[in-house]
Amino acid sequence: MILETERLVLRPWEEADAEDLYSYARHPEVGPIAGWAVHTDVENSRETIRGILSAPETYAVVLKETGRPVGSIGLMLGKASNIGIPETEGEIGCWIGVPYWGRGLIPEAVRELMRHGFEELNLERIWYGYFDGNIKSKRVQEKCGFHYHHTAENVPCAIEGMLRTEHITCISKDEWLSES
Repeated sequence: MILETERLVLRPWEEADAEDLYSYARHPEVGPIAGWAVHTDVENSRETIRGILSAPETYAVVLKETGRPVGSIGLMLGKASNIGIPETEGEIGCWIGVPYWGRGLIPEAVRELMRHGFEELNLERIWYGYFDGNIKSKRVQEKCGFHYHHTAENVPCAIEGMLRTEHITCISKDEWLSES
């Protein structure tokens, strides 16, 4: 599946993207705030593409102007999410490389994934969580119409042994339709 917006192509990750992934995922301001460890080398990024970023509904965020990935976005459906949602719902997770912060690219990608989720996958609700301190993700959620639902304490993340506080937002298909 390939999705497009005005400035972006959302497409499956490829092993050939490992160097681009590493160039952004090695930055200490990207992974840890999103709950995953800084990438240590290109092979670490390649393994991440094979093992994590190859999941269904997971996309490289590719700039149309360069044809290269600068971030990632995914929709975890039902049991693939760690927040205990039914199969008719999904959870968005995303990040973008530091040089692209503040350009509105992730809100653009999130809106397209919401459209895909509601129109093509017929989801009833989409969730989106952010860990304490991740103000950029909070802003994306607000811009895209998500509403605060609850806060979860002591949530494990992909950084071994680390527990975080996660603020969880959501939007229903009906809310999305009324705002679109």
